[in-house]
Amino acid sequence: MTQASIATCDLCDAHKGDSSGSFRVLPPLYRDFGAITQFSGPVTTVKCFEDNSLVKAAVEGPGEGRVLVVDGGASLRRALLGGNLGAAAARNGWAGVVIDGCVRDVAELAQCQVGIRALAPMPLPTERRGEGQRDVAVLIQGVWVRPGDWLCADADGIVVSSTPLA
Repeated sequence: MTQASIATCDLCDAHKGDSSGSFRVLPPLYRDFGAITQFSGPVTTVKCFEDNSLVKAAVEGPGEGRVLVVDGGASLRRALLGGNLGAAAARNGWAGVVIDGCVRDVAELAQCQVGIRALAPMPLPTERRGEGQRDVAVLIQGVWVRPGDWLCADADGIVVSSTPLA
């Protein structure tokens, strides 16, 4: 579930001449928060802003080795994932969660057997209003990520491809 058999540096070497846009690299802004630091899998997405209703719904469902990519609008004002949802992601078989936004309960997340990347910690929770979209193309720090893409993350960074990488 949390495999990443190919290093992101090796993937970048293999795809450095790609001009099709099918291979993309996220900017180096994301910090590790989960116990798993290397993960990969097919992508599913959530787009939300300071409302983690759909993040909660996603991680409480079967992950099946997928990576949840959350477009949180890069908000640094509210946390979209905390200890309870991190534990749910691990328990339900998610390979990882990448959040363009914040997390909370950092000590708890560090114990969760799932990959978790986010911009920063923020102790304030969201207000659940049931807003957002699921399984739509999202623009993460200027990089398009689509449902069904393949994401690979390790200590060197995060890459995304329209075809499987592992």
